[in-house]
Amino acid sequence: MINRIIWIVLDSVGMGEMPDADRFGDKGANTLGNISKALGGLKIPNMVKLGLGNIDGMKNLDKEEEPIGCYGRLAEVSDGKDTTTGHWEMAGIQLEKPFPTYPKGFPKEIMDEFEKAVGRKTLGNKPASGTAILDELGEEHMKTGFPIVYTSADSVFQIAAHEEIIPLEKLYEMCRIAREILKGKHAVARVIARPFLGEGTGRFTRTSNRRDFSLKPVHDTVLDKLKNSGLSVRAVGKIEDIFQKQGITEAIHTKDNMDGVDKTLDYMKEDKRGIIFTNLVDFDMKWGHRNNVEAYGKGLEDFDVRLKEILAAMKDTDVLFITADHGCDPTTEGTDHTREYIPFLAYGKSLKENVNLGTRKTFSDIGQTVAEVFKVEAIKNGESFLTKIEKTK
Repeated sequence: MINRIIWIVLDSVGMGEMPDADRFGDKGANTLGNISKALGGLKIPNMVKLGLGNIDGMKNLDKEEEPIGCYGRLAEVSDGKDTTTGHWEMAGIQLEKPFPTYPKGFPKEIMDEFEKAVGRKTLGNKPASGTAILDELGEEHMKTGFPIVYTSADSVFQIAAHEEIIPLEKLYEMCRIAREILKGKHAVARVIARPFLGEGTGRFTRTSNRRDFSLKPVHDTVLDKLKNSGLSVRAVGKIEDIFQKQGITEAIHTKDNMDGVDKTLDYMKEDKRGIIFTNLVDFDMKWGHRNNVEAYGKGLEDFDVRLKEILAAMKDTDVLFITADHGCDPTTEGTDHTREYIPFLAYGKSLKENVNLGTRKTFSDIGQTVAEVFKVEAIKNGESFLTKIEKTK
């Protein structure tokens, strides 16, 4: 019997371009494969032992002769390559229309309404790297008190503010105001608070007090099905924000990847039937978007070391899922997300070993499998693969 699933999303750890990647400007993207190639290999023996290198289409990783896990890759049906789209699809929501993006900045009517509501002017209003825009406008922000608004290739309205100039609660309030304004045709996927500290250009650093203000999921997800059935849905990291608290029974935010692993292990000490749903964001936020290949590779190796602790803490009735939500190949020229397949690993005493799930048609297959594990109402999309991976009773 499976009593609990520990579901870990390695944010942005994609594994190769999807067939339509050229439509997104992402031909040749392969987050895992290209990092491994650039660094002359990755030391991630625990994920390799589970079958990571055996996944169909995986490049530049060692294969395991007898993997102890189940493994495969999943394609994204939704028209997008961002955090919200990826997580929502995993949980059962498939989006036919992409969220709006703003390559020329937000329209005047949006900015006028926002500035009027928050009672001050803004700086920026353009696509930019989150670190570059601090160097460009951070000092002016400190002099004027005007928040920095910027976007990216993703559907995001980001507000950066120095914590000593605009206190955190005030910044979060500004984000809530923006979330209320950005509706209808301007309903961006996320409004993101980007607080930072530092004394001047070249010395600004973003803090761990980031918060995401997502749209409310457009229909119930597997998280709702679990919660409504009295099961535990414990969210680690930004999961709570991505689903706007919907379907979550308990949540905790994290400072970084290692804190995320610590919090996951803490939750694992309490034997509650349901899921622990963890997002480890550093791969994306700190390394993918900054094209930092070396740090990204080290981050993967650091997680792999901690994975040994997670495996050791698992009970016989636990199952571990490891996956991603999109790509963010740091070896490419751009700094944005990349349209890629995501890897999937599953392990537990109740699961078979060395099962190749091949290429699945949608991320939603994960959520549908979770629904079948706990015998709750099926979600709207996806096909469960539980019978392929679970040992026969």
